[in-house]
Amino acid sequence: MIDLHLHTSASDGLLRPADLVARAARAGLAIISVTDHDTTAGLDDARAEAGARGMRLIDGIEITAVEGGRDVHVLGYFFDPRHEALRSFLEGQRSDRLRRVREIVDRLAALGMSIDPKPLMARGLEEGRSVGRPHVASALIAGGHVQSWEEAFDRYLGEGKPAFVPRRGATPAEVVGVIRAAGGVASLAHPGLTGVDPLIPQLVQAGLGALEARHSEQDEATEARYREMARTMGLATTGGSDFHGDHGERTSALGAPMMTEDELAALERRR
Repeated sequence: MIDLHLHTSASDGLLRPADLVARAARAGLAIISVTDHDTTAGLDDARAEAGARGMRLIDGIEITAVEGGRDVHVLGYFFDPRHEALRSFLEGQRSDRLRRVREIVDRLAALGMSIDPKPLMARGLEEGRSVGRPHVASALIAGGHVQSWEEAFDRYLGEGKPAFVPRRGATPAEVVGVIRAAGGVASLAHPGLTGVDPLIPQLVQAGLGALEARHSEQDEATEARYREMARTMGLATTGGSDFHGDHGERTSALGAPMMTEDELAALERRR
């Protein structure tokens, strides 16, 4: 089985890269991609563990772009993690994540919910690791301010909530270009959740290679719609659980069929 959308502790996943690979192996997966947010820091450890288990690891990433003040996530596959322009771009992405976390912490303090920013900053400054709102949510739980990630986002961190801070960054078309320049193939992540269909033709012109038709939070009708859209636009399709760990709605999706070997071959031909 194939799952091309998995996260580790290098970004906002709960499992270390090697532990994530071991978990994927127990779930019956044979081909996987670690797609951490704005970082490739988990790939080396994941690759070593995958090799030891006879699994195939495809280099992956999930880069956050911004369009009209909204986050748009773009998955990248088969790129060169050592590509200098890509590395420089990702450093800028992670730097802005730190800026955003600082501003969120300040807003929370003004709301009377002080949390210690030092562990968050230290994590974000570790080489290659990404920090974001899920880490702030964990700090709110540890401080006794909320009981769960869901409560943290629903009350404070979600879009339009009192501590929400918009992201700044590259457009989705620019992100597609960065992935392509590094030799990779770009796929629009969970388009049924982000609702940016009018943007897709522009991204195709920029070099988008695929749509993530199958995702653990997209129903059958949504999957069918994006498969048809991919067919008419001449795109490949990808699929993944978007597994982060043992929390949320995506936990049970690990090990569910996400892609066929034919779909993977069609994606790889776009390198």
